[in-house]
Amino acid sequence: MKLFNPPVQVELDAKTKILQSAQKLFARRGFDGTTTKDLAIASGVAEGTIFRHFANKKAILIEVATQGWINLLTDLLTELSEMGSYKAIAQMMQRRMLNMAENLDMMKVCFMEVQFHPELRDQIQLEVVDKMTDIAEVYFEEAIAKGIYRKSLSPKVIAKVFVGMFAVAGFSNETLTASDSAMELKAMAEGVSDIFLNGVLAKP
Repeated sequence: MKLFNPPVQVELDAKTKILQSAQKLFARRGFDGTTTKDLAIASGVAEGTIFRHFANKKAILIEVATQGWINLLTDLLTELSEMGSYKAIAQMMQRRMLNMAENLDMMKVCFMEVQFHPELRDQIQLEVVDKMTDIAEVYFEEAIAKGIYRKSLSPKVIAKVFVGMFAVAGFSNETLTASDSAMELKAMAEGVSDIFLNGVLAKP
């Protein structure tokens, strides 16, 4: 008979708390402005516990960013693959952007810190953006084969543009305009989708 739960779950919970606290602190104070002592206090763990899970503070930064992007883009691509209409991108984009607030701290960390930490940029590019773009490329390749998109277009280029437009538009709406208007959010999503689907040149 087991009289106690194994310590594995406790350790996993500690790691999760550290990552959640790091995301909040890095977004508010920056990576350099946050100490491991700050992380320990915010996480409710001993400072030594942090180093049982992570080699150093930089490893925490990289995991916060990569896992956050993986979750965000996985949701995006899952919904993209389940769309009933190829022209429903505007509605899908709007729903995803409405959920951006949940990932705002993570995105702030990425956009602020990536310029100072080349290894973070490389990790996100290699482990997240490239893999997610490859998944999106398959989707758009199928759409081109069905005649939905022009055959002259490269599915890889379309995928890169789509992932990039979604990320930058969502981040800009949440942080640069600080807009909480549903109407403005709808307009942003529809505008991004319209440009993605139809371009910006007037039709002859």
